Amino acid sequence: MGPILLAFVLAVAAWLLVVGDLVRRHRPAWHWYLTGYPAAAWRVVFTWRRVALLNDLAVSRLPARTLVGHLLVKGDPVRPVAPRISFPRATRMGLSVVVRLHAGQTPATYMQAADALVHAWKVHAVRVTSPERGLVLLTATATDPLERPGLASAPAELLSALIGALETGGAWVMNLRLVPHWLIAGATRSGKSTLLARLITQLAPQPVALVGIDCKGGMELGLFTQRLSALATCRREAVAVLTALVVDMQDRMNACRTAGVRSIWELPDKLRPVPVVVLVDEIAELYLSDGTRQSKAEAEQCSTLLLRLAQLGAALGLHLVVAGQRVGSDLGPGVTALRAQLGGRICHRVNDPGTAEMTLGDLNKDAVTVAQAITAQERGVAVCTGPDGGWARARSHLTPTDEAVATARKHSGMTPELPAIERALAALEGDGK
Repeated sequence: MGPILLAFVLAVAAWLLVVGDLVRRHRPAWHWYLTGYPAAAWRVVFTWRRVALLNDLAVSRLPARTLVGHLLVKGDPVRPVAPRISFPRATRMGLSVVVRLHAGQTPATYMQAADALVHAWKVHAVRVTSPERGLVLLTATATDPLERPGLASAPAELLSALIGALETGGAWVMNLRLVPHWLIAGATRSGKSTLLARLITQLAPQPVALVGIDCKGGMELGLFTQRLSALATCRREAVAVLTALVVDMQDRMNACRTAGVRSIWELPDKLRPVPVVVLVDEIAELYLSDGTRQSKAEAEQCSTLLLRLAQLGAALGLHLVVAGQRVGSDLGPGVTALRAQLGGRICHRVNDPGTAEMTLGDLNKDAVTVAQAITAQERGVAVCTGPDGGWARARSHLTPTDEAVATARKHSGMTPELPAIERALAALEGDGK
């Protein structure tokens, strides 16, 4: 009977392991709630006091009866008191803990202790936020949610693009109506081009005009020519395209002033001009100069025209999406002024701390540190800002080049004509001949 019972127990244990592995792979949320969360919650509760003591989160309270002036007159031990925490609340793939701060404490101390919490709780990451004064919210994720992000969903809206998934599991959406201009930074093979391709495939079915500026000879944006209303492949053409857009912007201003409204979105549908999204790939090519007078003049013109579009274009349906490998003040003073107008920020892996600081530093210092921690293996992973002023790690959905090109070709019939830009490019071509 003994061997039969032992065999039965071993068979049940093996069956449970197989079922557990299947649940972990196909239903990770269920596996987390059933097995991962109870163990993690136990670690949080039973390690909190020790972690608080070792990382200077606890505060010593001296009983008044033991003090005379500044002298300790009794031998009572001075015991540090750890901050009070709530019971860990389960989330889809992690847990959250609310900490009540001691008087004089700030969230910065907890940010410094985040790595210690990761190791003590055996989780992937711990993020520290302060939802209200006197409280700190510790949000732990059990595994990297961006390692295999699922296909998120979001309602279709004009000038809104579903880019990928956030680390919270929600949809990563670029809404140009909400945040009109964006800056995208990323080194070579970091996922920047994939994100631009994803953005084009999302905007291609919409009634918007896409204008490309790719001074690398059109190698990136030239693939989507059939859906682009115009494409500039050199800085000379970029000056002509941007000048035509500024002229068109002035016409839109006159239309709004005549109708007595403050934006094109208040105009009747029949009178509303088509929205324009300007995609700039490699911003440095517009700002760098070889020292000649013509090159300096073109760079200065590009800087001025881009800044005017960024300052005035939001209410007039003109939107900028500017991308570059290197974004820094060494490109010229115009870059810093332009950055101030680009409210949306996306930072992939970068090769220098200055680019991460330039992209995210003026919005959130913590986001800079997180962006610098992105490795070369995490292609498509980025730190992005949200409309609420916060930030999050995200990963864009992989959009193969052939799929993006096929989508652009499929919707080529929706490409609006921009006569002003066509005339400017035609005149430029005639001058060249």
